[in-house]
Amino acid sequence: MADIGTRKTEHLDIVLNGGVNARGVSTGLDTIRFEHVAAPELNLDAINLSTTFLNRLLSAPFLISSMTGGPERAKTINLSLAEAAQHLRIALAVGSQRIAVEGGPSGGFTRDLRRLAPDVPILANLGAAQIRGADGVDHACRAVDMIHADALIIHLNPLQEAVQPGGDRDWSGVLAAIERIVRALHVPVVIKEVGCGISAPLALRLTALGVDTLDVAGAGGTSWAAVEAERAETARDKAIASAFRDWGIPTATAIVQARATCPRATIIASGGLKTGIDAAKSIRLGADMCGFAAAILSSALEGPQAIVDQFDIAIAQLRVACFCTGSIDLAALRHAGLCGDSLDRSFTKPHHSTKAAV
Repeated sequence: MADIGTRKTEHLDIVLNGGVNARGVSTGLDTIRFEHVAAPELNLDAINLSTTFLNRLLSAPFLISSMTGGPERAKTINLSLAEAAQHLRIALAVGSQRIAVEGGPSGGFTRDLRRLAPDVPILANLGAAQIRGADGVDHACRAVDMIHADALIIHLNPLQEAVQPGGDRDWSGVLAAIERIVRALHVPVVIKEVGCGISAPLALRLTALGVDTLDVAGAGGTSWAAVEAERAETARDKAIASAFRDWGIPTATAIVQARATCPRATIIASGGLKTGIDAAKSIRLGADMCGFAAAILSSALEGPQAIVDQFDIAIAQLRVACFCTGSIDLAALRHAGLCGDSLDRSFTKPHHSTKAAV
């Protein structure tokens, strides 16, 4: 347990120090440009950013994405995030609960989170490699129950595990384990990548297993291969991990492909999102929700007010993006005009879910 906690603390410090973003690949959101509406015929203050996610009404389509940092730091971070999420009326996804589920320190993964955030979705979190064994269903149930979560995220991080000394190498049976948990849990299961994207064929396979919410978490933001390269103790390990710094499906591509392949799924866009404009572009491409993690990590360490202040800016940016595209709400934003000469033709058609986010 101590080794895992130390590793997670190192991960947090490395991300905070910067320099671990993908370099040769972008999220793809930079290629998306809205057609500006110079006469929007709207009242900015009347624009409605609300949405429903996991049967709870949110003020904006934002998700505080999974963060961690070792048991003690995780506790402080999680309590601050819960308080901020409730104030903002946005969703909260916690970091990996592996240590707590396996009997280590709670890391703040208690009912205190629900006490601080009674009205917003809270998502529990376990790694795919941790749910393969005989205890997989039990661990999943414990992760949900310990924080009274509305859903369970199962995160997929095969590249990180492959380049991490002592990482989980055997991923056989992961899909079967996901299916078992989907059937056993009384709450929805969300499948999330951690920065390499979910491909269209995998998205289709996951929905066939009963998963109806996908967090594509594409490439272009934090590279966990780069993080592991920073942690590497040998030149060999560093060289292996560094070569995969730019690996993965760009976030924009992952959003479009997931929406096209799984029109009824709830799609969460994450992976390098930094601003409300990134969120607007993601929604236009087909996302229902937008997740922010590394972009708010420093604020998370400062406390609830810093988190609230940062998201207040992102919400304002999203509202202005709606205003300047003539979009009165998120449904209208999904049909906003794009400058077709600046992007691939596959991005020019409106992409939207056939159902509201759930």
